[in-house]
Amino acid sequence: MLEQFATYFAAPPFHLVGQVYAVLTATAFIWGTLLSIWLAQSFWLEYIRADFIRKNFDFILLEIKLPRIIEKTPVAMELVLQALYQNKPLDWYDVWWKGEVKPWFSLEIVSIEGGVKFLIRTPARYKRVVEAHIYAQYPDIEVIEVKDYVSLAPYIHEKENWSLWGTEFKLLKPDPYPIKTYVDYGLDQTMTPEEMKSDPITSLIEFLGHIGRGQQIWMQFLVQANSNRYKTPGKLFARHGWADEGKLVIKKIQEKFSGDFGVFKATKRESEVIYAIERSLGKVGFDCGIRVLYIAKNEFYDSTVRSGLIGIFGQYSSQDLNGFGPKYYTSISHPWEDFRGIRLKLKKKRLFDAYVRRSCFHAPYKRKPFVLNAEELATIYHFPGGVAETPTLSRTESRKGEPPANLPV
Repeated sequence: MLEQFATYFAAPPFHLVGQVYAVLTATAFIWGTLLSIWLAQSFWLEYIRADFIRKNFDFILLEIKLPRIIEKTPVAMELVLQALYQNKPLDWYDVWWKGEVKPWFSLEIVSIEGGVKFLIRTPARYKRVVEAHIYAQYPDIEVIEVKDYVSLAPYIHEKENWSLWGTEFKLLKPDPYPIKTYVDYGLDQTMTPEEMKSDPITSLIEFLGHIGRGQQIWMQFLVQANSNRYKTPGKLFARHGWADEGKLVIKKIQEKFSGDFGVFKATKRESEVIYAIERSLGKVGFDCGIRVLYIAKNEFYDSTVRSGLIGIFGQYSSQDLNGFGPKYYTSISHPWEDFRGIRLKLKKKRLFDAYVRRSCFHAPYKRKPFVLNAEELATIYHFPGGVAETPTLSRTESRKGEPPANLPV
């Protein structure tokens, strides 16, 4: 009987399985050791990073009160955002022993029943840096520390009278391809009358300002100084940054259109793409993540808000360059894929928790970020001018001003 079993398992394909098993068993001391080292360093890195973040990052939330009139272009916001580019070099001791990570920030726009607010979540130690750069560019703005609105959120997972929908966004093309920016909209021109400007963020503000009672929309743009996370071709462990990745993209385009004797024979459109990438690489890049939530009471829930939020990001898309697209929905394609709604509840709970924690670059909700430079970031997050007439947009009632220097004492 044993001989029959041996003969049976010696026949194909069982003999191949046996050979593979034998090889794995014989080499277990090699791959087992490497696997153990990899698991140990992964768990160790996550542990010390979590400990470093807990001890060194005390986050606060700043609300920006806008004046009635803002005469600055998005160039001013670009200068503000450059202050968030905290790119301290980290050596092996910082990374592997201290667990040090780069600071990250969350630029947020929220609408609570139509009341629109601009907020910035920052580590407390960078509060003065953020305030100084904001006041330098926008002297009439007020910056106040407020309680985190997520702590007052009406949505509780166990309650049945609230609904939640959310999504995260991604870039549709490789990172070095830029999106449509405020320069493309002509917003860098100071001589253009305010009423003649076409600012894409105005559409967003108007949309947020028109949701009604029992509804909330939260938007967060998570940013961190870009890291060297792209694999370098031809090198096993080498990594390079966003700027070098852009040069490789340009090189691929040039090779595609190189003719005889290496002469570059691209179309006008391809030449413009290369120029756009080169111009984009001239500015600092941020690792980014975008997350949006829509929360509403069941009786006020409006399913058209979902398509509206996705459509708003279409303003920044360009056929030849880049654009945004959703990559993670809190929805299930077919009802039979989700027994008793368990998967859907879990997806909603995880996305809500990820938003509350502002988690993107590290555990527990680590995501693959994409890169936007300071100009692109200032396009999707800047303070609107007077052309935004939304009555529920949070603004101060009057300008702040310094007293004249020649007042009698």
